[in-house]
Amino acid sequence: MSTPTYSAADCKEVLFSEQQIDEIITRLAREIEDTYKGSKNRLVMVITLKGALPFASALMKKINIPIQYECVKVSSYGSGTKSSGEVKLHLDLQISDPENTDLLIIEDIIDSGNTLSFLTAYLKSRRPASVRVCTLLDKPSRREVDFTPDFNGAQIPDKFVVGFGLDFDENYRALPFIGVLKEEIYS
Repeated sequence: MSTPTYSAADCKEVLFSEQQIDEIITRLAREIEDTYKGSKNRLVMVITLKGALPFASALMKKINIPIQYECVKVSSYGSGTKSSGEVKLHLDLQISDPENTDLLIIEDIIDSGNTLSFLTAYLKSRRPASVRVCTLLDKPSRREVDFTPDFNGAQIPDKFVVGFGLDFDENYRALPFIGVLKEEIYS
């Protein structure tokens, strides 16, 4: 079995540089602080694995209020480029005292909206004080359900993007920027 190879050269353009990503995350951190500052509830980031991990890690470092985190694993993609439409929960949230907890779902990208619509409804059924969503990227042109994030890093056009946690078949997550993958790579 050979090791797959990939590189930054597989991207036809850089959509967001490292510096632009940092600026987006700094802005989102201030918005989150302003929203939760003074709350008597504990704030728990609900990080969606695997893609949101780099975003959540960078975001946590910039938020200057107490925050905890948990991870969930939810998927609606296989190895393709389009949502299957079927959402599966693979790793659940472990939380006690939900009524005194504000949950902030951290997502890398909202595409169809199916995954976050499912996850938001699921978490609300646990009766926390609040459930909000923060996404690094939003692709509203692909929306299949009515869903709007509470905190939105940037809207992007209908292009297949990789890097900074975003992948194609588990590759490209470690790129430090967000780039548009060349079509010949995934078609």
